[in-house]
Amino acid sequence: MNNTFRDLLKKVGSGNHTGENLTREEAATATRMMLLGEATPAQIGAFLIAHRIKRPTGEELAGMLDAYDQLGPKLASISSVRPVMVLGIPYDGRTRTAPISPITALLLATAGQPVVMHGGDRLPTKYGLPLVEIWQGLGVDWTGLTLEKTQQVLEQTGIGFVYAPQHFPLTRSIWEYRDQLGKRPPFATMELIWCPYAGNAHIVAGFVHPPTEAMFQDALARRGVTNFTTVKGLEGSCDLPRDRTAIIGLLTPATSNEIARLHLVPRDYGFTSKNVPLGTTVELVSDMQAVLKGIPSELMETALWNGGFYLWRSGICSDMLAGIAKAEELLRTGAVAAKLQEVTQSICNLNPTVYNSRLLTIDS
Repeated sequence: MNNTFRDLLKKVGSGNHTGENLTREEAATATRMMLLGEATPAQIGAFLIAHRIKRPTGEELAGMLDAYDQLGPKLASISSVRPVMVLGIPYDGRTRTAPISPITALLLATAGQPVVMHGGDRLPTKYGLPLVEIWQGLGVDWTGLTLEKTQQVLEQTGIGFVYAPQHFPLTRSIWEYRDQLGKRPPFATMELIWCPYAGNAHIVAGFVHPPTEAMFQDALARRGVTNFTTVKGLEGSCDLPRDRTAIIGLLTPATSNEIARLHLVPRDYGFTSKNVPLGTTVELVSDMQAVLKGIPSELMETALWNGGFYLWRSGICSDMLAGIAKAEELLRTGAVAAKLQEVTQSICNLNPTVYNSRLLTIDS
């Protein structure tokens, strides 16, 4: 038994009347000890569920991020006129609504906005469709790349994907606990604002509940982050909803002391109030391939809605309408499809003997 960790566990697990929040340094220590296996399994399981019940603070999230910075991977800074956009999306995937973020990433990279994504395989508690499987369905397999080769792809194409099982294996044990507990621990919240990129970054994080957004803002402010976007998105992702007003928080270096609130109504921009439901992976990939060919569809509407926002938010377009028009042009002309081919070829060149054999055969 680790007595140091026991003291930290006592603070978060003592109940409403005697429990205490951890300091940033204590949260970092607890996170490091769990990732490195320095606490016992009983201690780790108890901590994760107690911390979930207590709810994390922004200061604790900042400490957890400090530990991830110390122990986890970082893609090196690349030459870019714009901050790299890091999309924070729930690792346990999607089960109800069709994701669009891979198309969004391709659109942005095509327009000159670099993007970094991160995640893993089908993970608890939802075991939903993860980003890596969507990419594989589109012909892009990130899972066989070392961090160094991922760096090369990012530099060559403007898109990178930090694949946690390969690049941050210390997190595997936490996923096992999460499966056994059946609940998301605060790690799941922290991952949404984790930035595995060492250069100038623009963090984009999805959320579901308003208190989560406030925790994000507090944690990022404590870490000196002055460029981020929060999105009350589909299933906690960065994907803007179409069935309701999109609630968005904006912070830029120019206004680093004040978070702007943006409310975007899909109907104001000619979009119907309808989210695309998630069917099989095969159906989703087929629909995405049609979008890349510029074929009109409900998923195309979602792609334009999201692409327009992110092209505006990145500073490429002057407003939402210009962003939507630019997204439509890039898809209709085949420029985004060409970017997908560029990413595929880049990875294939780095792993010529194993790439084809590692592509996942996706069935329904």
